[in-house]
Amino acid sequence: MGCPDWPKCFGYYIPPTSEKQITWQPNKHYDKGMIIIKDEILFVAEKDVETTSVFNKNNWNKYTKHDYATFNKFHTWTEYINRLVTVVSGFIFLFLLAGSLKFRKENKLIPIISFSAFFLMLVEAVLGKMVVDSNLKPTMITIHMVIGLLIIGLILRLLFIVKEKKRVYKYHSLFNKLLIVSLVFSLIQIALGTQVRQFIDEQVKLFGFDNKEYSLMNPSFKFYFHRSFTIAIILVNVSMFYLNLIYQLGYRLINWVLILLFFETISGILMYYAEFPFGTQAVHLLSGALLFGLQFYLWQQSRRTKFFNKK
Repeated sequence: MGCPDWPKCFGYYIPPTSEKQITWQPNKHYDKGMIIIKDEILFVAEKDVETTSVFNKNNWNKYTKHDYATFNKFHTWTEYINRLVTVVSGFIFLFLLAGSLKFRKENKLIPIISFSAFFLMLVEAVLGKMVVDSNLKPTMITIHMVIGLLIIGLILRLLFIVKEKKRVYKYHSLFNKLLIVSLVFSLIQIALGTQVRQFIDEQVKLFGFDNKEYSLMNPSFKFYFHRSFTIAIILVNVSMFYLNLIYQLGYRLINWVLILLFFETISGILMYYAEFPFGTQAVHLLSGALLFGLQFYLWQQSRRTKFFNKK
């Protein structure tokens, strides 16, 4: 919630760096659409405004999409940079789509996947707006995250088609089944994680950003399930590592899966027992997304090997 509106931020193309910029002030010019905080309420300029010594409510409308009237420059710029990266990514996906068209005769799947990924990037941008407008509604956060994972899956599928043309690994039925289970488990865990994150956000609103020790006070069942479910995820992935080692299947990515699981677990432990050290939430989220990506790519390798064995 670093920016209350979308795609601008407090009505600015370049977001504010201090609370003074978005706090109502006398004898100042405000452009139409700019958002201010006055008496802990968000107001939007309904037209270009030249303020006087007295606040005139007739020149302002209350911001009705949500009432999160808090300014934190770090949150604001984190959100804004996220939006800038999304815009750049959108252009990269557009170039990818354009480049994939030359493969339409060789493999029609390449432009289809590229178009699907580009379309989902547009959907993701719209969902980003809906997440902001909903004041971080848990359902919207979960959908936003799942769409992001789908985009990762499509790009990895495209990479696999282009890169893994000849390489074939040893197929093992149990390993392949465990891979599918690990993918499902990761999706469940990430979805639960977004719900836990929502609870943390509610605690932050209640007790303040500086009181991190209260972030996980009296958590719901979802948190305990999310924490304990990690054990099942570790067991499944360690089993895959064991099978790959014993039967010499050749799946080197499974080593990176365990490394990411380590970072995922350690960052989770630090958040709970060390009151959210700086960067642990980002590491936790990034590790989860990368873990899903590696598992998905591994599954493609295993699935392709199964196909070649049948041939």
